Amino acid sequence: MAYSSDTTLLHHKTEFDDWRSLSIGIYMALAGYAVMVGLPVISTSWVGNLGFTEEQVGRVAGADLGGLAVGAVIAALLVARMDRRLLTVISAVIAITANLACIYYQSYEATLWLRLVAGIGAGIYTGIAVATIGGHSRPAFAFGMELFAFAGSQGAELKFLPMLSIEGMYIAFALTFVVGLLFISWLPRRPVEKALEVELDVEEPSGAHHSEQRSVPAYVPWLVLSAVVFTYINIGGYWAYVELATVNSEASPDWVASMLVYTSVFSVIGCLFAVLLSNRFGLARPLLVTLVIQAGIVAMLVFGITNTTVAISMFAFNFCWIFVDIYQAATIANVDHTGRYVALLPAAQGLGNFLGPNVAASTLAYGLGYHGVFIMCATASIVAMLVYGYMYLSLRRSIPALADAS
Repeated sequence: MAYSSDTTLLHHKTEFDDWRSLSIGIYMALAGYAVMVGLPVISTSWVGNLGFTEEQVGRVAGADLGGLAVGAVIAALLVARMDRRLLTVISAVIAITANLACIYYQSYEATLWLRLVAGIGAGIYTGIAVATIGGHSRPAFAFGMELFAFAGSQGAELKFLPMLSIEGMYIAFALTFVVGLLFISWLPRRPVEKALEVELDVEEPSGAHHSEQRSVPAYVPWLVLSAVVFTYINIGGYWAYVELATVNSEASPDWVASMLVYTSVFSVIGCLFAVLLSNRFGLARPLLVTLVIQAGIVAMLVFGITNTTVAISMFAFNFCWIFVDIYQAATIANVDHTGRYVALLPAAQGLGNFLGPNVAASTLAYGLGYHGVFIMCATASIVAMLVYGYMYLSLRRSIPALADAS
């Protein structure tokens, strides 16, 4: 059944709109994603300080980010049923313990399993964080704020992590969870609305308005989550190997290191443009274009890695990364205020980040080189665009207000 296009989504303010709720949700998300953000630096440290091979780096990174996916699934199962503060404490203890254990057990096998456990703790923690942010009545704004903070913290993290030993990195990650627990009273305990229902403001031919409840097809969040997986196969593969790929290239190591820092700050501009474009064109259409552009950004490294191509690729990649995250997160949040599906976002991201480095590692193991890695990454971004495009066209026929929601 198709609905009139003369409709808009309605959201009502709740305790999730309180600045304290949004603030703790954003902080927890930054802490939960810290390893993912610092992956280029951590990967290099695993090679330089612990003697891991390039293939082993891919496996360890995949374990950490795969654990993030597992933890987020656990969060999705419990976040609408269990006291979120208690769940947060449990997840933080898991992450803190595993990170500190990595200091004392540094073999490849021990690190592999400990990073998996740390990832699970971080995944539960991040799932709660994202569900809290997604409960805001203006999800695109809330996720825009989160990613604005994310962009700044990303630059700071990539600036200061190289100054630390691998042990110092593990301690820093543990401390971020400790700080979050100090403000746990700001975290709402329970959701307030039902999943997969939207309220529409319908304009009648006479000009009068009334509101209607609509059930959202179950395939909507699952298609978005599928697109997120493919998006993060691209992101995970690119981010795990982009620095290592430049080692024997024409690019200067110092230049590459500086670009990792400065281009991440450029994501702040991406936040502003993403919100402005969403207000004008909705969420879906800018996302479709961005995924195609991101594929081209990654594929350009196939044709040569120089100081110029590295700078262009990293600047554009970070700019587009922010676009994709805001639009995908806000799309799910528009239909799910319980946090059940929103909490699966880190799971989809973690699964993609698990597959990305591992597929990239296998690509290198088969002798296809970094050209093969970047082709794989670009292909994953195009697949994400096709999945999301199918969902958008389906919603245009059923609930246009949701398809073009900002």
